[in-house]
Formats: sequence, C-alpha cells, structure tokens
Amino acid sequence: MTSLSLKQVVEQALAEIGVSPRLAQKPKGKARTTTWIAIESGFGIRHYASGRHVYIVQTRMGGRVRTITIGPASVITRHQATMVARRVIAHARVGHDPATTRQRIRSAPRMDEFIAEYWEKCAPGWKPSTRDTAVYYRRCHIDGAFPDAYVDSLGEAEVIKWFVALTDSSGPGAANRCFEILRAAFNKAEEWGYRVENTNPCRAVRQNKRNHRTRFLSEGELVRVGAILAKARDGDDPNAHARATAVLLLILTGCRVSEVLGLHWSDVKGKRLLLRDSKTGPRTVWLGDEARDLIQSIPRAGKQPWLFWNWRYKMPIKSLHDYWASVRAEAKLRDVRLHDLRHTFASHAVMGKENLTMIGKLLGHSLVASTARYAHFDDDHLLDAAENIGAAIERAMATGRF
Repeated sequence: MTSLSLKQVVEQALAEIGVSPRLAQKPKGKARTTTWIAIESGFGIRHYASGRHVYIVQTRMGGRVRTITIGPASVITRHQATMVARRVIAHARVGHDPATTRQRIRSAPRMDEFIAEYWEKCAPGWKPSTRDTAVYYRRCHIDGAFPDAYVDSLGEAEVIKWFVALTDSSGPGAANRCFEILRAAFNKAEEWGYRVENTNPCRAVRQNKRNHRTRFLSEGELVRVGAILAKARDGDDPNAHARATAVLLLILTGCRVSEVLGLHWSDVKGKRLLLRDSKTGPRTVWLGDEARDLIQSIPRAGKQPWLFWNWRYKMPIKSLHDYWASVRAEAKLRDVRLHDLRHTFASHAVMGKENLTMIGKLLGHSLVASTARYAHFDDDHLLDAAENIGAAIERAMATGRF
C-alpha cells in the first residue's frame, strides 16, 4: 500500500458521505498548530494561519510516517472525520505485507541505536553539568533497558514496567531523572519521523512525587560551621583555606556550588559577580560587604584566572563534597547537603523580612514559585508569627474592629 492509495481511501470515504473528494487536498500555507484528538491515535486537526482548520490522519507505513489530509472542519463533522481516519488507519495496517514489515523494522532503529543517535545529535548543546549527569543515568539505567524493542514499537506498558523497577532499585529521584531523559528522547523520535506524532509512551506515565527539601542551617548551626571554617582559614594549609572560603562564599551569596567553583577573577566587578553562565544563563550576583571582604582575602595563584585554586595539584578546585563532609561531621550535622546552604541563604532572607521577589533576584530564579521552595522558617519565627497574628485578632475583637 502506498501513500497514493491511502489518499484514494480518503476520497472514497468522503464520496460515500456525500462530500467532494477535492476537499481532501492539502491546503496551502504552513500549519500553525496541530491538536491531536484522543478518539483515535494519529487523528487530529491542523490550524492554519489563514484561519482554516483541517482534519488530518497520521500513520506509519513502509517505515515512514504518512500524513493524509481528510478535509476542512467547516464542511466535515468530527464524527465523519473520525470514521474516515479509522478507515485510513485500518487500511494502512492491513496493507503491511511481510516485505513492508521488514522494511519498517530496518528503517526504525532499535532503542539502543536510537539513544546513541539522540545523544550524538542533542548532547553537544547541553550544559556540561547536565551532560555529565545525563551520561551517568544513561550508562546505569537506560542503555540496555529495552534490548528487543524498536523505537517505533515501544509501548506505555513497557515504559511503566521499567520505571517501577527503577524506582524500586534506585529510588524515586533517580527514576524521575531517567524518565525525563527518556521522555525528551521520544519527543525527538516523533520530530525525526521514527514515531507517529502524539504517541510518546511516556506521555501518560505519572512520575514519582518529589520530596522537596526544607533543611537549612539555624543560627546555632551557623555559629558551629562558622567556627570550623574560621579555623581552617586561619591555618597554614592553603587548600583548606581555599575550600573553607568557597563554602563561606556559598553561605553569604546563596550561589550554586558550580557557580562559585567556576568563578574567574574577571567575573568580580566591585559589588557584583558577573557570572558567565549558570543554570538559568548569565546572571549578576550582588555582594554584601562580608562577601566582598572575603573575596579580597583570597590569594591569587599567579596568572591563573580561577578564584579557588588547588595549590597541591596546580589546578582549579573541582569539588567541595569531601571537604563539606568533614565540616559536617565536625559540626555534628548529619543531614545537610552543600545545596542546603542555598536554602539557608533564602530562609534567613525571608526571616529578615525580604520578599520573595527580591530573594528570587538574588538567587537567580526566573519564577517566584522556585524561590518559595527554598524559603523556610524556623520554629521560633513561626511561633512569633502565630503569637503576633493571635494578638492582632484579640485586639480587633476587643475593640469591635473585626
């Protein structure tokens, strides 16, 4: 069966309902959007800039995705278009002889081959940190996950089975990250013509509920951490001094670890850090007096551009995790990650009466909702707020102003 024969099926079906076959001709102009209708997979309506709305049906045939125009929505009812679409899809399926099936299998790659192609084409455009993380998840959980499946035949049931098993073995967070990679890959599969549009098998799968962290350092914990960092900065070990200074800068600015460790001296502009890149792109970090004094105290490593230099190995400091683990153990903080120092900055800003919009600007968030997840209160501030509100209500009731 050819694309021409499918068009003939449409013309015959239209003739049977008394509609001119000429309506099945594709309208001129580029389609603006396509709305897929769940009545039948591959059945939808395309909206053109001219204001026309045309029913279409899309199906795989001979290893290629074919899009067939049914007719304008102004003439054909949805029920009529659905009947025509079902007939086209049925003819396409029945028309697959063994030779055509072999051609489909050859043209649609296996999952591992497709993932390799997806990586080769898309990974170069990702941020280095994103690419490194994605490579880990691909190697551990995606490669080899669907050994016998082709990219155009993998279904929702197989994805759910893989996702549930991955959640059990590696935890909900890792499963969500792998799932997001797979979903993005299948979006590209549709774009590249390996799958029919709107058939992403990840589309209806519900991810694991995210557990948003609310941990931040209290004033007492900040005192303990500050004493440990001050001791390291006053010692004779230049590497300990550099790492302690980097951690202290994280606390004072709310920056991400990668933003601090990637700093160049050329990024320091008086009261600002002009970050060349971050999670949300280039941004400005405003420095208070303490942060400026801290940066000015950092010794420069000759002509090297980096602020934080490993004096032992003559290279930039790449990680703070081992150092932070030792600080955390000495301060008796079992459950505080480096990223929680960013939560600490935001939470103390909120408790200092700064509004979320201002804090979002300082953290480099594009959405206030993102900032709200970082901003937390300690028990004393919540108790004070409850007492203040209760007192205000009691005064209003006593004076009749309620």
